[in-house]
Amino acid sequence: MDDLTAQVSAAAPFTAFLGIEMVAAEPSEVRARLAWSEEICTAGGVMQGGALMGLADNVGGFCAFLNLPEGAGGTATIESKTNFFGPVRHGHVHAVSRPLHTGRRTIVVDPELYDDAGKLVARVTQTQAVL
Repeated sequence: MDDLTAQVSAAAPFTAFLGIEMVAAEPSEVRARLAWSEEICTAGGVMQGGALMGLADNVGGFCAFLNLPEGAGGTATIESKTNFFGPVRHGHVHAVSRPLHTGRRTIVVDPELYDDAGKLVARVTQTQAVL
């Protein structure tokens, strides 16, 4: 996990800035987690939606990267839709991203975010451009 986190952080520094820990990565599924901390909360100790979206964008982008067609130079988020279902006030947020569509011009991924109890707190549908 530490090596994977270091590799992803080197390629995408915002990952390290947020404190995202990469757990596992395969083309079929990318897993990561983000620890609750005061610095990424809104009023009342609730993890800020932007932090959750940053986590989702990172795991979604990495999932898309692992599914790039041969010869592609990279990927970039061109659309992201988030539904929030519940607050995170402690522990970790666990992210799981899976590809829904892997095409030559776009890749669509489906990051889901869970709290430590396994409750779904957010779901994202994200479209990545193939560069």
